[in-house]
Amino acid sequence: MTRVALREVTKVYDTGVRALDGVTLDLPEGRLTAVMGPSGSGKSTLMQCAAGLDTPTSGTVTIGGTEISHLSEAARTKLRRERIGFVFQSYNLLPSLDLRDNITLPLRLAGRTADPARLTRLAARVGLADRLGHRPAELSGGQQQRAAIIRALIADPDVVFADEPTGALDLRSAAEVLDLLRELVDELGQTVLMVTHDPNAAARADQALVMADGRVVDAIEAPTADRLARNLTLLSGA
Repeated sequence: MTRVALREVTKVYDTGVRALDGVTLDLPEGRLTAVMGPSGSGKSTLMQCAAGLDTPTSGTVTIGGTEISHLSEAARTKLRRERIGFVFQSYNLLPSLDLRDNITLPLRLAGRTADPARLTRLAARVGLADRLGHRPAELSGGQQQRAAIIRALIADPDVVFADEPTGALDLRSAAEVLDLLRELVDELGQTVLMVTHDPNAAARADQALVMADGRVVDAIEAPTADRLARNLTLLSGA
C-alpha cells in the first residue's frame, strides 16, 4: 500500500531556481526510504513538498489517499497534525514542558487527547518510561531525539518525515536512533522518509534515493554506505 505518492512534482522559486524537476515517487507502507544528495540537490525541498510544508509549482502530492497539493493552508495544517509525524535534527522540544507534555502537544493542538496506553507503550519501547516527567534539559541528546520520535508517532500517522535525525548526535546516540527507526518500520509497519547526508545512516534504509539538480538520479535497493559514498563523490565532482 502506498502511503505517499508524488507525481511529476516541480518546485520553482521566485528567483527562478528549479529546486524540483518532475519528481515522481511512491513511499510504500512499512518501508524506510532515505534521500541523499549534494547541497542544493533538492532533497530538503522534496521532503517539504511531500510533507505539505511547501506547495509544488506543479504536479501532485497524495498522502494516505488525500491529494494535498491544492488544499488550503488551514486544511494542510490540519492534515499535518493528524496524519504526519516529524522528526527534526534539533529535536524541537519545548524546554518549559516535560516530556509527556512535549510528546502530546501536537495532539492537543489538534483538539485531541493522547491515548495513555499508547504513550506508555511507546515510551517503554524507547527506554523513556521513567523520564516522562523530566524536562528536555535533564536528558541527553539521544534521549531527546527518542522523545521526538515518540511525538512523531503518538497520533499513529500515515508517514513520518525525518530531517537529518542523527545530525546533532554522537556516534553511539546516532546508532541508537537509527536502530529505533529501523525497528519502527520492521515491527510496527511505519512508513518513514529520512533526509540525511550520512551514507552510513542511509544504508539502514530499504531504499536510498540519490538526488541531483532537483531530480532523483538513482534509486538503490538495499543500499550500502560504500556505494552511496561513491555516488555522492561523483555528484559533487570531488
